[in-house]
Amino acid sequence: MSRVAKNPIRLPSGVNLNISGSHLNVKGPKGNLDLHLHPGVQLSESDGQYLVKPEGDKNVAMAGTFRSLVSNMVIGVTEGFQKKLQLVGVGYRAQVQGSKLNLTLGFSHPIEYGAPDGINIETPSQTEIIISGCDKQKVGQVAAEIRSFRPPEPYKGKGVRYSDERVIRKEAKKA
Repeated sequence: MSRVAKNPIRLPSGVNLNISGSHLNVKGPKGNLDLHLHPGVQLSESDGQYLVKPEGDKNVAMAGTFRSLVSNMVIGVTEGFQKKLQLVGVGYRAQVQGSKLNLTLGFSHPIEYGAPDGINIETPSQTEIIISGCDKQKVGQVAAEIRSFRPPEPYKGKGVRYSDERVIRKEAKKA
């Protein structure tokens, strides 16, 4: 069996996990998340802990994957997830107006990005963006979409980058 799937999932207080057939619902203080379980994976409860077990030898990897997904759902509804982006470049700015993010990234037009449901976007300064929510996949996807408007370029390092990202710089062409 997968080493990841062997670890039990412990539910903190204030979190409800409901299983009905292959449908899983996790409710907590930050929101609720849904997931459809794979037919080759079974979720069982024992002593307040949940275990993910594969059905057969071919679903061992799937059990580890679903254990991580359920664990991330539990963490998401209790603590939440966040990604930080930085804008590097002269005149690059970001500001939030309602649920829309307005970006000025050196194009001839400003870029307006509408945040999906369950995602909160904040701009503590004009060059910082904080994306938070309870769904880890959605938070990462929104951060990747915003970064894709102007990814960091290797010569001057300008663009939208993750706060912990290190851009490897290239040397300019010599005459």
